[in-house]
Amino acid sequence: MALPPATADGSTLLAKNSDRLALESQPLVQVPPRRHRSGSRVRCQYVSIPQVRETHGFIGSQPFWLWGLEHGVNDCRVAIGNEAVFSRDPPGEEALLGMDLVRLGLERSQTARQALEVMTDLLETYGQGGPAIMGTTFGYHNSFLIADPTEAWILETSGRQWAARQAEGVGSISNHLTIEDDWSLASQDLEEYAVERGWWTAGSVRMRFAAAYRSTELMPGRVSEGRFARGCVLLAEAAGRLTPQEMMRFLRDHGESGTILPEQRDPESADFFTLCLHADPVGTTTASMVARLRALWDGRPDLWVSLATPCTGVFLPLYLEGDVPAAYARGGASPDRASPWWRFKALQDAVLARPRGELVRLRRFWGEWEQELASRSERLAEEVQTLQRRGDNEPVRRLTSRFMEDNLEETLRRLEAWEAGEGRSE
Repeated sequence: MALPPATADGSTLLAKNSDRLALESQPLVQVPPRRHRSGSRVRCQYVSIPQVRETHGFIGSQPFWLWGLEHGVNDCRVAIGNEAVFSRDPPGEEALLGMDLVRLGLERSQTARQALEVMTDLLETYGQGGPAIMGTTFGYHNSFLIADPTEAWILETSGRQWAARQAEGVGSISNHLTIEDDWSLASQDLEEYAVERGWWTAGSVRMRFAAAYRSTELMPGRVSEGRFARGCVLLAEAAGRLTPQEMMRFLRDHGESGTILPEQRDPESADFFTLCLHADPVGTTTASMVARLRALWDGRPDLWVSLATPCTGVFLPLYLEGDVPAAYARGGASPDRASPWWRFKALQDAVLARPRGELVRLRRFWGEWEQELASRSERLAEEVQTLQRRGDNEPVRRLTSRFMEDNLEETLRRLEAWEAGEGRSE
């Protein structure tokens, strides 16, 4: 993620790949703000907890079998995404999942700091645990990126213990604990818990969270360390001129080869695990999001989303001030041509099974459409700003809703054209 002045236009950007099982569809859902009865409860994936009086609306990426989200943005322009991490503490029994915490943070928070407080309070109260990967008993701890238009946090956890660092400029996470003695906030028992278990020696030195809690037994360093380093390098190189389009490029990154996946890759090499992940059964990128957060909405997209793997997909603009097409929310356990996610998954499988040149041509094909979408988004922003200056906000939601519908329909039409052989010539 990136805050001003690292971004080109003064917005805050949060970019996230969701890495899960390759056949686990991940629909995109929009949930409106709601009022709830006093004393009511909400059923998360495995546990029920007291519901709050009001919850914020959000757009989020939801693995089809889960209650929670991999990433999303709420109507206060708070964005959250999570990653699996592994610590010396074994994952707990059924409790809250990291995906539950993403959704609860979005539903209950107006700022990034409030989301951090909500999520850590819930974590300390209910713990985290339970199967987090479809069809398995496998669980994990979680780290999070949390951002709003003016502030951002990195939160890393182990059981009910946690450490958080306020981000400045740019920040990144991967599938291992990264916070050392640079934490800004932490659970009260963070050091005591580690000392009792022999992971840390009490003394005058400030506690190093990752040094004490991190485990590489379940997740070898080569799986995540190269990806983490690559993300940090890309952010540093582009700091000061970061845009949503730059973030999309990062999410498609396959290492030194850029966005084009090499034909020959060594599974034992750290280079095998790229930001755009193709490492089943360890994980595959199955959905992506770039959120652009501003305190005052300027008519531009709040988020750009890609379905299935972003290197074979296209990022589509979405708006909180509008109704996301219902088709995005389709997707279950079985392939379904009515589901945009499954359509892009089929495209991904077909292209990656062919020689490298096919992906080169597809990237050019989608790149032209993404540029057109960016241009259309700018024209829509000008129209929205004109209406706002006149104080005529009623047509705005109709405009953005129709724009999102038209974009999805045109994208699927272009996907069909590609499947029919158009756009593949040199």
